[in-house]
Amino acid sequence: MTLTKRYLVNRIAAETGLNQRDIYLVVQKTLDYIIESLARGENVEFRNFGVFEVQHRRARLGRNPRKPDQVVRIPPRKTVKFKPGKVMKQFIGD
Repeated sequence: MTLTKRYLVNRIAAETGLNQRDIYLVVQKTLDYIIESLARGENVEFRNFGVFEVQHRRARLGRNPRKPDQVVRIPPRKTVKFKPGKVMKQFIGD
């Protein structure tokens, strides 16, 4: 099973008795703020859960798998790395 936003909203509503629409707005706003922070290059840290970090990947040369002789320039880009926190590591295992 995949944890979806819809499932999360439904589960929180069932456990708390709160309105699904209100929960959806809070979940969506939380995700929006996380994205905004990462877009600004800031780290997002949730104690015991984990840290989202923006990493900069340098430009590099790669190869076309269908034509190994052909060199392809891969441009620099940003990517997001997630590092699990202490409690998550305990639940999931190393």
